[in-house]
Amino acid sequence: MGQRDKLILEQLERKIEPFRSARNIPAPEKGWLQAVRTALNMTLEQLGNRLGTSKQSAKAIEMREASGAISLKNLREAANAMDMQLVYGLVPKEGTVDQLVERKARALAEKIVRRTHHNMQLEDQGNSEERIRQAIDDLTDEIKREMRRSIWD
Repeated sequence: MGQRDKLILEQLERKIEPFRSARNIPAPEKGWLQAVRTALNMTLEQLGNRLGTSKQSAKAIEMREASGAISLKNLREAANAMDMQLVYGLVPKEGTVDQLVERKARALAEKIVRRTHHNMQLEDQGNSEERIRQAIDDLTDEIKREMRRSIWD
């Protein structure tokens, strides 16, 4: 991984960090809009008025959010109508971005080294398990350093 790529990943890690704790918060079953609106004791008619639309349209927006079919633009507008702010981000499912890249690079390295080892075994030139693990470690480092796009194939 070049210095520029490393710097980009470090900046991304810093941006993601505040969102990391939110990954374990489940969305309310009927969506955030309805949960917040009802907690604020706001009616659908009031939300519709604040959005410049009807009560039925406000309900449709809530239903689209609950089903995952709402656009970020609509979600932001509905949040604004309730004097709320949409907070949006992406976080790795596990660990950090660097750990994600490490896992992907290691999986690719293992696939390449094991395939090569298998071919060498067919020619009666197999390596020891220790040598294979070292080759996987070395190739993992190389793949990370080069930030190969093939880790996503």
